[in-house]
Amino acid sequence: MKPKLIILSDLWGKEKSDWVSAYVELLKNKFEIQYYDCCELGEIDKTNYSEESLHRQFINGGIEKGVENLLKTEKNQVDILAFSIGGTIAWKATLKGLNVRSLFAVSSTRLRYENEILNGVIKLYYGENDINKPKHNWLEKHSIDFEIIKNKEHDFYTEIDCTTLICNEILKKIHTIC
Repeated sequence: MKPKLIILSDLWGKEKSDWVSAYVELLKNKFEIQYYDCCELGEIDKTNYSEESLHRQFINGGIEKGVENLLKTEKNQVDILAFSIGGTIAWKATLKGLNVRSLFAVSSTRLRYENEILNGVIKLYYGENDINKPKHNWLEKHSIDFEIIKNKEHDFYTEIDCTTLICNEILKKIHTIC
């Protein structure tokens, strides 16, 4: 039986996530994949579908709702690939008991506010030019495995060459913990 990998969207949810199919394609042979739209998990109102509106709703209770709903849905051990706000939801859900074997969080800039660190396999990815990425001392203080992708912005994860890099790393790391 294949391990379960849950993919958590960025703040745009399924409406702007065509790029996710490239990750699914590269990982589907090794995992049973479940995709979650973080807007749905966080019960976000998409009537005003702007970055500012979505972000505000996540910050004002949507992250917590997303955590709650994820905990209600996922009862068994999972691996997680999460993007942006999805990484924050995954992190907080893990702290509250979600059974996570590995977490790969991409451009999850809000993690810079976290002080409680997770156990298990964790790998964080950030674009070098993302102004909101955690400072180097935060990453080192918490001894978290991370990679800074040269000359890239926040949404570098939508680019196919970065998709391949991240998926190859996931497959390599998962192979060592199986």
